Amino acid sequence: MTTATTRNSDRRISPVFVGILAVTAVTGWATWTGFAEQPGVAVFLFVTAAWIVSLCLHEYAHARTALHGGDITVGAKGYLTLNPLKYTHALLSIVLPVIFVIMGGIGLPGGAVFIERNRIHGRWKHSLISAAGPLTNVLFAAVCAAPFWLGALDGVPTEFRFALAFLALLQATAAILNSLPVPGLDGYGVIEPWLSYRIKRQVEPFAPFGLLFVFAVLWIPSVNGAFFDVIDTVLRGLGIAEVETYCGQALYRFWQGTNEFCSVT
Repeated sequence: MTTATTRNSDRRISPVFVGILAVTAVTGWATWTGFAEQPGVAVFLFVTAAWIVSLCLHEYAHARTALHGGDITVGAKGYLTLNPLKYTHALLSIVLPVIFVIMGGIGLPGGAVFIERNRIHGRWKHSLISAAGPLTNVLFAAVCAAPFWLGALDGVPTEFRFALAFLALLQATAAILNSLPVPGLDGYGVIEPWLSYRIKRQVEPFAPFGLLFVFAVLWIPSVNGAFFDVIDTVLRGLGIAEVETYCGQALYRFWQGTNEFCSVT
């Protein structure tokens, strides 16, 4: 088996990731119990920590799929430990996605793990490696939305419900945006193995700017409105109302003081 060539230490969960999980758990508890004097602060910390957890799982999915596809170097690089400090671009992988969330409530994972593609044979394997990340976001969104579409919200505190709704929105935006066939995003990685060599060479120079291009286009009001209409439709299908995601974002951006309505909803 491919995994037999990786050391146990290469696959041991990093204390850094455990620490992030601990922050997520503590701030989730504070959001649930109303322990924090300012609920927005607890929601901000909980959603941010949970978002970073999802970023780590997104990149882990890429690495783990690559490992089984033939790239055994991902273990030595530390990608299987879920440690975000091991990513090739910490700025693109953690800092920039968090800034995107704070600025516009948009979930966009950045490129992080370096896969040695020459070790992997078969176009389907390459496509699956790229698809593994967005599929992780889909699964994370389903988990966050589960209490809504299962009708299991009895006893769930309002602030925690809003935080889950906002987290589901972030995961939905991440899954959809990262699946776009734009160079530098996973959606392009899915189709790239099936493109001609000429097209790949022409597109290659634009790959480093794909993420920023998508974010810039989303600042166009008409595009932004149409995109979030799609997101709202998806979330409504999961039982999450628009007011719940609105209140989740309002609590998350507590410094703007726009959550008075949500405090009494």
